Formats: sequence, structure tokens, C-alpha cells
Amino acid sequence: MDLRNALRGVSCPTVTPFDDGAIDEDALVDLLAHLREGGIDSVFACGTSGEFPSLGPEERRRVIELTVDHADGPVVACSGATSVDEAVTHVDNAADAGADAAALVPPYFTPANAPEGNERFFERVAAETTLPIVLYNIPQYTGERIEPETVAALAEREAFVGIKDSSGDLTYFQSLVRETPDEFLCLMGYDSLLVPSIRLGGDGGINALSNVVPRTFAETVETADTDRGQQLQSAAIAPLFETCGAYGFAQAAKTGLVQRDVLPSDEVRPPLVATDDEAAAEIESTLENALAVTER
Repeated sequence: MDLRNALRGVSCPTVTPFDDGAIDEDALVDLLAHLREGGIDSVFACGTSGEFPSLGPEERRRVIELTVDHADGPVVACSGATSVDEAVTHVDNAADAGADAAALVPPYFTPANAPEGNERFFERVAAETTLPIVLYNIPQYTGERIEPETVAALAEREAFVGIKDSSGDLTYFQSLVRETPDEFLCLMGYDSLLVPSIRLGGDGGINALSNVVPRTFAETVETADTDRGQQLQSAAIAPLFETCGAYGFAQAAKTGLVQRDVLPSDEVRPPLVATDDEAAAEIESTLENALAVTER
């Protein structure tokens, strides 16, 4: 498999279904079937939408195993950690579970005091593991961004195949496209900027709300350079993204999946709290609009 080509398009950072506190394996399999039918190209397991900070190491590994067994396309496993040793363990576990690549965020809680600190962190993990690595820039959760010069330096190394940028900063994203080699994947993680990012030279997206409306995202990527792509972005994805962002994407995506009869429960783990009835009604209204736009 040509991993870089396989990751172009739309990837879904899957939610992790729970039942009375435990991982609901049957529901996860149903979710993966829903994504296959919706045209999703690849899956990003145990990411932010998958509540990875709330999963134990064995739970992460089990989620990855199930995803590998039932996903259509490559599986990227989020392996975020605050130390090199812990990140290496997560990447090794992901490899043993059959993942095709690992995603790494900068160490959170203790930001680097200089950009080269993050570069050294990523290089150390890559040197001690075998999976290709996708960088994951989400500064609102890690406390800092991966500086463009750091991304550019790592992009020259074979181990690093791309970056998921969830910053919401289109100028930053454009600098990544400009300063990295053509074969290095620049993937948009901020759903409402998907079409603009592709038009600026991006390679696709890793988008939380593709859990809920996979066909909408698949068609949006396919038609990004056309009026249809712009319509789907502005009339379907952007309103849904704005609504769900107000309540948290893991929670809101699970609520939407319950409304679409894909999941039996929108249960989340602490510290997250499931959406209330008022929020669920707002999500349902925006979701119905997105589906209607997609069907036009």
C-alpha cells in the first residue's frame, strides 16, 4: 500500500462508543460500517474525538485492533504522550495491533522552551519506532503549535509522512503547504476550513464530523474545486461545525450518531459530559440541514 496516496482524501477520527463505562465493541464495528458505506478513505483511531486521554493502554490497543479489522483503508493511531518513552510504547502497541501509521502531538502540559525541543521529541520517537508518523498540530489542547520550521525540517525525513492541522489558522496551514515537499501530506483537521485548505494545495482532511455525515465529507473533498464543493462546505459542513463546536466534538458527534441510529448511546467518559436535551435538539436541526444539502 502507498500510504501517502491512501491518506489523501478524507479520514475520520472515530469516536469511541461506550456502554456503562466500557468500550462498546459492537457499536464501534457498526460505526466503521457506517463510515465504509459513506465513502471514508481512512480512519484515525484514538484521537481527540476518540477521547484518547480517557483510555487506558490496553483499551487503546483494543480499539486499534477492532478498527484495523473492520475499517476500509489505512488506520492511523493517535499515540500522544508527554514523554518519549510513553509515546514509543503507544506507537509500538499500535504497530502490534496492525495500524499503518501513528499520529503524534507535541508533549502537552510542558511546552517546549524552544522549537527545537519539539523537533528533538519527534525525532527521538521516530528513531525508536517503525511506523510512519503523522504530526498532529492542535495548539488549543497542547498549549503550543508545531512551528512551521519544525514541520519543514521533519518533512525531509522519511519517517514523517504528513501533518493534521487542527489549529483553525489558515495562514499557518498555507505556510505548511509552501514549506514542505509535495509528497508530505498537509491534512486539514478544522472541518470548516476543509475546502479552502484543499484549494490552497492541501491533500484532504481528518474531520471529526465525518463520523456523523461521512458522505457529505467524501463528496466535499471530491468536488472541492467546484461550486458543489463550496456549497457543501458553506451550507452543510460549516453550520454543523459551528453548532457542534459549541458543545464539544466528541459529545456532539456521538449525539448525532445516536440521532442517525448508528450508535445506541452518546455516553462519554469524565471529564466530558454528554449533551443535554436542548443541545441535542440544536444538533439534530443542524444535522438535518446538512443531510438535506447533501441530498440536493
